[in-house]
Amino acid sequence: MPTTIRVAHSPDSDDAFMFYALAERKIDTGDLRYEHELSDIESLNHRARRKELDVSAVSIHAYAYLSQDYALLASGSSMGDGYGPRLVGRTPAVDARTAARGRRIAVPGTLTTAYLALRLWQPDFEAVVVPFDQIEDAVRRGDAELGLLIHEGQLTYADDGFALWVDLGAWWLSETGLPLPLGGNVIRRDLGDAIMAQVARDLKASIVYGLEHRRPALDHAKKFNRGISDERTDTFVGMYVNDWTVDYGERGRRAVQLLLDRAAEAKIIPERVVVDFVG
Repeated sequence: MPTTIRVAHSPDSDDAFMFYALAERKIDTGDLRYEHELSDIESLNHRARRKELDVSAVSIHAYAYLSQDYALLASGSSMGDGYGPRLVGRTPAVDARTAARGRRIAVPGTLTTAYLALRLWQPDFEAVVVPFDQIEDAVRRGDAELGLLIHEGQLTYADDGFALWVDLGAWWLSETGLPLPLGGNVIRRDLGDAIMAQVARDLKASIVYGLEHRRPALDHAKKFNRGISDERTDTFVGMYVNDWTVDYGERGRRAVQLLLDRAAEAKIIPERVVVDFVG
């Protein structure tokens, strides 16, 4: 009798790319059957906190609140290697870090890694929580003075008339020499070691399959690209599905631990979390 594993991830082109082979049954998963659910990342963060999901994409920030019930899979990371969430405004800033102090900033959720990185960069601001795809509109309306962009907005903000204040992935690299670990995939510990190990193998195989069959995987992924061109979809997928996604590696693991250590030191999360990886 097959075992059904409920997998949840964002309706984004990068997640769609990495889960393509699983969704389209391109790889042999033995006795496991995967049932996919799509939701925005902040909703998934909260659903994982309620232990509703077997396997889920989550923000690395959110993992600080999940580690008792979930382990981090070694494959499936979204790393910003010198790039990442972008803080933008309607006009440029000379000294952005100082200018951002005390501002109302539209953020895509307080469990997102984008929010965590922004708090590390500038802890003094008023967060205005807005769905990630409505952040630019919130700034235009004046509901917020600045906007913190994730997903495709990182590529399109200038087209929409916004000026870059800081790229938080570039800032983190300059601070630490490491990539910024934005998201990952977690698995429930109570599924047991055998199933956890098989899911880890299947997810890695799905990512490798997509990278080795890039054209059909991109054709699948572009259904989720929210209006950007095929060329930009390819660029965006390349930013967040790559060798880091196949496996964090030693440097990626170090980046995850350091980010959460910095968050604990800054009292953004309640306590230090020791991260363990499956696979």
